[in-house]
Amino acid sequence: MYVHEGEKMETNEYYEKKLKAFMKENGIEGEHLVFFQSCHSVTEAAEAAGVTPGDFVKSICMVDGEGRLIVGIVKGEDRASTSRVAKILKINTVRIATPDEVFRKTGYPCGGTPSFSYPARFLVDPRVMEKELVYMGGGSETSLVRINPSEIVRVTGGEVVRIRK
Repeated sequence: MYVHEGEKMETNEYYEKKLKAFMKENGIEGEHLVFFQSCHSVTEAAEAAGVTPGDFVKSICMVDGEGRLIVGIVKGEDRASTSRVAKILKINTVRIATPDEVFRKTGYPCGGTPSFSYPARFLVDPRVMEKELVYMGGGSETSLVRINPSEIVRVTGGEVVRIRK
């Protein structure tokens, strides 16, 4: 989704409110945080939150040959392996989603995509479960959610399997 610079703040607020409402309606235990600086990359987000990159998880959006959304949740410093995901799901084709596909399938822009609140097949790498609290996308490129990884698994119905490279 493309917006004019003057619309950016209003757009961010829309996605942040959307995610906060989802969290409240579904009793999700986590804290939604909004910053005045970009949280688009793990490095930027760590700086904004005053924590280390090791405290972050990324939601890697992928699609299978049928166009179904698969979300691999990995630690901030890790990368998801599409070949591992394909093998786990016993399917032939898995590829990283384009930014447009991410937006259309999740309802959130790249750089702020949360790890829940939209229909998908969720796979959580075991390294994500090592931390008591992690930070994930908060719906916009200037927001984050601080949450227990077990809560992510509970909310998504995710499967904990090794998907990192």
